[in-house]
Amino acid sequence: MAGGRAGVADLRGPRLLNSDPTELKTALASEARALGFDCIGITQPGMIENAGKHFLEFIASGGHGDMDWLAAQPERRVDPRGLWQDVRSVIMLGVNYGPDQDPLAILQQRTRAAISVYAQGDDYHDLIKKRLKALARWLVATVPSEVKVFVDTAAVMEKPLAQAAHLGWQGKHTNLVSREFGSWLFLGAIYTTLELPRDDAEIDHCGSCRACLDICPTAAFPAPYKLDARRCISYLTIENKGPIPREFRKGIGNRIYGCDDCLAACPWNKFAQEGREAKLAARDALRAPGLGELARLDDASFRALFTKSPVKRIGRDRFLRNVLIAIGNSGDAALADEARRLLEDASPLVRGAAVWALGQLVSREEFDAMRATAIARERDDGVCEEWLAAS
Repeated sequence: MAGGRAGVADLRGPRLLNSDPTELKTALASEARALGFDCIGITQPGMIENAGKHFLEFIASGGHGDMDWLAAQPERRVDPRGLWQDVRSVIMLGVNYGPDQDPLAILQQRTRAAISVYAQGDDYHDLIKKRLKALARWLVATVPSEVKVFVDTAAVMEKPLAQAAHLGWQGKHTNLVSREFGSWLFLGAIYTTLELPRDDAEIDHCGSCRACLDICPTAAFPAPYKLDARRCISYLTIENKGPIPREFRKGIGNRIYGCDDCLAACPWNKFAQEGREAKLAARDALRAPGLGELARLDDASFRALFTKSPVKRIGRDRFLRNVLIAIGNSGDAALADEARRLLEDASPLVRGAAVWALGQLVSREEFDAMRATAIARERDDGVCEEWLAAS
């Protein structure tokens, strides 16, 4: 789950000889693959009308939670021309990031942290934007045109556009599914003033499969093809700025940044292996870090560990909130020492999560003894509420 407010680049090129649209499309695809894209398709504005209606229903239901930027100026999302009225074609591109190991195996290692596959390496926004800009420069140098590039950080409905461009279809988990790469595709878009031949939209191949729905630990899918982000672990650990609601803490397990369950369950993933040479490299330090080690991160060491990583954007306090929830779910009493130490943290968000973790790991007698002293000196109402809620 991502969106945002930036990441747009305007590029103009010299007026060179025009090319036949079909030949240009072929050459564009060849250049895209040379730059590291695994798939490319083209659609036109006006091809995602139904998706736009579903998006407005999603916003009206409140399913977007606190992601207010999703609800802002919805007309800019439901039709590409709402964002840029001069767009004539939308070029959609995908980069395979299929993992080289089972991303769900770590869920059995309860003292280690599960970080979503996409966040185990450098921030994909930066890498893909560079490729998009290079392809856009090639395009405007070949044919006089104007372009804008987007990587999951602007008012662009990438997944419906990708389906309209034949890259895949939106599965029951609302993510894009590809017959070639399963659920593991990063998407980027180039809007252009050129009239390019469009591809036929991809059809839905989910059939009766419910694997992605049934595996969700927090029941975030009220129905197939519908997501309630407020229940989604990716939302709860990344977008949510406050305490994680108590009803979801157990279900989070040791997932400290995002959740891959619904993606990993997709049976189409078996075809993602073919494109592994194009995947983005994971850092060894982020594949299965120990919860105790992560709990000792101060702001400087947090920033150092997550340099160029998307994890860095949530900040050290929200990150430690997530780590402490995982510590509480670890069943390892030795990790209670980390939670005890973080009861003195400067952040109320961290202190509150430490209270919950201790409530899961220490005896009732010990917890009650700590509570009486802690509440007397605690100045944050939210942290006091955590102590009382554990009664």
